Amino acid sequence: MLSVVIPARDCERPLVRTLAALVGAAVAGTVREVIVAEGGSQDDTAQVAEIAGCTVLVSTAPLGARLRDAVAAARSPWLLFLRPGTMPDSGWIEETTRFVEDAERRGRIDTAAVFRAEPLGRAGPSLAGQALALMREAVRRRPSPDQGLLINKRFYDSLGGHPDQENSESALLGRLGSRRLVRLRSGVISPDETIL
Repeated sequence: MLSVVIPARDCERPLVRTLAALVGAAVAGTVREVIVAEGGSQDDTAQVAEIAGCTVLVSTAPLGARLRDAVAAARSPWLLFLRPGTMPDSGWIEETTRFVEDAERRGRIDTAAVFRAEPLGRAGPSLAGQALALMREAVRRRPSPDQGLLINKRFYDSLGGHPDQENSESALLGRLGSRRLVRLRSGVISPDETIL
C-alpha cells in the first residue's frame, strides 16, 4: 500500500528510531517498502538502512532531486515521506489505511495528509490538555515537513514533485495548500524532540 521515503544524510541514530516505528506497519502490510534517499553520509546511515532491508539510493544531488528519484523507484501508489527521527503516534497505521482507502473509493487522489504536529497522548490525559493541543494545531498556519506527508504518487507527479530549491519539502507542502491537505488525528514525535 505505502512506499515510505526517507531523506537521509549523517543521521544513523534518528534513522534507527524511524525505521523501528515502521516495523509494525510492515508486518501489517501497510508499508510495502522503505526507500532511503541517502545524501552521501560520512557516518553509517547507509549501512543502517541496508541492514534494515531498505532500498538505499545514494546521491549527492540536491534534496529535491534525491526525493524525486526515490519516488521514481517506488513501487506503491501511495507515498509517505518521513524525516529521520520522526516517529508516528500509535494508531497511525489504521488511520493512514482508512485515509488511502477512502481517497481511492471516492476517486479523490488529489488530496494529501500530514500527521498532527503534537501527539494527543503527549498533551496529557485531561480533556483540557487535549483541547489545548487541538487548538494549537488549528492555529498552526502551515504544516512542517517534520509532520510527514502522505500523498498519492500520481498526485505527487502532477505537482512536479519536490522542487530544486532550498527547503524543497516545505515548498511542496506550500504548493499543496490547505484545501488539499488533511491533518490526521495521529501525531508525530518530531526529530528534534527528546525520546525518553
